[in-house]
Amino acid sequence: MIKFLSLKDQYNSIRVEIEEAIRNVINDCAFSGGKYVEKFEHEFSSYLSENGEYVCCSSGTSALHLTLIAIGIGKDDEVIMPSHTFFATVEAIAYTGAKPVLIDCCEDYLIDTSMIESKINPKTKAIIPVHLYGQPANMDEIMHIAERRNLIVIEDSCQAHGAIYRGKKAGTIGHAGCFSFYPGKNLGAYGEGGGIFTKDPDIARKIRMLRSHGEKARYQHQFIGYNERMDGIQGAVLSVKLRYLDEWNKKRNEIADLYRKYLCNDRIKLPEKHDDRTHVYHLFVIQIDGRNELMNTLKRNDIDCAIHYPKAIHQHEAMKHYDFFMKDNDYPVSSRLVDRILSLPIYAEMKISDVEQVSEQILKAIQ
Repeated sequence: MIKFLSLKDQYNSIRVEIEEAIRNVINDCAFSGGKYVEKFEHEFSSYLSENGEYVCCSSGTSALHLTLIAIGIGKDDEVIMPSHTFFATVEAIAYTGAKPVLIDCCEDYLIDTSMIESKINPKTKAIIPVHLYGQPANMDEIMHIAERRNLIVIEDSCQAHGAIYRGKKAGTIGHAGCFSFYPGKNLGAYGEGGGIFTKDPDIARKIRMLRSHGEKARYQHQFIGYNERMDGIQGAVLSVKLRYLDEWNKKRNEIADLYRKYLCNDRIKLPEKHDDRTHVYHLFVIQIDGRNELMNTLKRNDIDCAIHYPKAIHQHEAMKHYDFFMKDNDYPVSSRLVDRILSLPIYAEMKISDVEQVSEQILKAIQ
């Protein structure tokens, strides 16, 4: 069986360090927040940029939500986001009472920046570009638009740990960058986790309060907040794994290069790669007609694969109260992609022989 992802292989490669880190947290009883979370906040902030600060929270979803609240997004506001992404992006906007405004994606799976200006109106307050599958969006154009129109930019970097756009780490270019440490991410916790990077101390201060019941100091609640702290064990685990992130990303790129070599075929559209960006291949997503048949064939041959994502945002039943619901013609690229995309196995510990076998079975199936 070729697994889509093997967290056990990763764990075995760093078992001694992980077990020591968890043991330290238990010995110190630093379970909710505390010094191990603070240590990781400093380490990840330094990894991302020389300037700014990182604030941990309970998930990538809460990172997006808390950031939107911190910058003042609320009822009657509008927030621009791509139509092709994981559902958490739109959930976070909906939590605030604001209206999500969808933009179609390009063939590279990223937000179509040429369409953003047409969706801006006096109610528009922010743009959330998503660095989907591990490749940064066109941040220069997005920041130019935001500066001209006085908008806040929140980078959804939940799939882009360590990705680089023109010399800058994803998540450090906008006013804030949000990350998820869900276990399957390039930098994953052993449970839920997330956080926010920002160079704005006021945003950081508000988020630190929001994640802990709106406390300015212990039992001094300045406003209504949330219980969105990170566990100490997750902070300790992430400190260990951060030391290996660049190495793991390098190996993902090597596997992606092998896929590109083996799957050079007119029937397969490989993921686009931009020269001015470093892709970290959280996912390796191809496009192909007859996707479902291919997926079933691979599974019959003990090859695990997945679809990220089988519906565009405007196609979900939860969106039925919005005016974009089920309007496929307004989002033609996103609507077409969901029937053609297939995520292939990719992780740092994956064997070259497994990459070869996956590729061989795909080519055999589409002959």
